[in-house]
Amino acid sequence: MSVFSADLFNEVSHFMGTNPVVQFALQPILIFGVVFHFIMGFILEIQNRNARNVSYAQNNGSANSSWMSRNMIWSGAAILAFIILHFIDFWFPEINTKFIQGDWSGLHNGEFRYYHELQEKFVNPIRVAGYCIAFVFLGLHLAHGFTSAFQSVGAASLRKKLGVLGKVYAIIVPLGFIIIALYHHLNHNH
Repeated sequence: MSVFSADLFNEVSHFMGTNPVVQFALQPILIFGVVFHFIMGFILEIQNRNARNVSYAQNNGSANSSWMSRNMIWSGAAILAFIILHFIDFWFPEINTKFIQGDWSGLHNGEFRYYHELQEKFVNPIRVAGYCIAFVFLGLHLAHGFTSAFQSVGAASLRKKLGVLGKVYAIIVPLGFIIIALYHHLNHNH
């Protein structure tokens, strides 16, 4: 949305940032879901490592699993690091403005601040590269996680169809985020 209209981005950001349903119901549910997902992924990783009492004489991981399935914990850790950076960049300052300073207006010098803050964050090419790398990890994580989740709930017979849908989703979502980061980096002064 920020790629198409600064005004629309500001309006939607302000609506989401001041809507009590979003702020006090949906946002906590989303945060809980991310934390729960990370904890369960970490527990699953530990259980998988401890499942075999005797280690393999020769470890050929690619024989039974994909590189991504063996490295979900690492892509998840990279995504978690990105989420922390994203919170530091956007969420913590917003919480400070609203709850510490008591300013719910969303205004800075008489104008909505959201679009301007977004552009300012994407000036630094190192930050942009970090975001883009995180989005690549997100794509890899989604590609494996999508089909794996459906297999876990017994929909293995649909694995090929779901695999294609999962791969398309895992490309489109991160690519959209990458486009946003690059757009704001390349068009900062325009």
